[in-house]
Amino acid sequence: MPAMLLTLAASALSAQSISIALRGSGSIPTGAFSEAQSSSTANDALIEGAKSGFGYGLEVGLSLNMFGIYAGFDHVKFDCETETCQTDGKYALQGVSGGVKLSPPIAGLLHPFVKAGVTFNDLKGGYGGSSTNVLTADRAPGYEIGLGLDVRLLGILSFMPQVRYVGQELKAKIPGVAAPPATGQGVNYFSFDAGLSVHTPF
Repeated sequence: MPAMLLTLAASALSAQSISIALRGSGSIPTGAFSEAQSSSTANDALIEGAKSGFGYGLEVGLSLNMFGIYAGFDHVKFDCETETCQTDGKYALQGVSGGVKLSPPIAGLLHPFVKAGVTFNDLKGGYGGSSTNVLTADRAPGYEIGLGLDVRLLGILSFMPQVRYVGQELKAKIPGVAAPPATGQGVNYFSFDAGLSVHTPF
């Protein structure tokens, strides 16, 4: 029995690893975040009119066999086609995330995974076509779910494509708008990521 326990412990330890991944992202906004502004009056200025965006991110993970945890960082700039945005026509979203990852113990080069976590993002933009009128949003918890593939290339190096859906309600602070919606506004999007990951067993 002691020998069996030692064998199981050694096997578990050998399956542990930490990983660091850098990724580039293409993002597509959904719902109210992507809808066109319906009115030009100040009280109707909302977080909306966002178009496709691009960004980058970092993810650090700890895995033990098929289970793991991760922490991430994202920075995404969305194009915008309404007066809600600054004159450069961008929304900038940035924040952190953390959650759990499940990857079936499959032998070979391809390792699929699913993940789910909590996000803490904030958003910056502009209002009224002036760079002096800056739109900001309170950082509030949201969620992300995703699935992807870990493709082992050279031992500790992997190519990691994934798709995520990020859902969140952010409460905007817009100059000239005294009472933004108390419940916040949906700033939701799909993110299509591709990156390189380094795995370090210990």
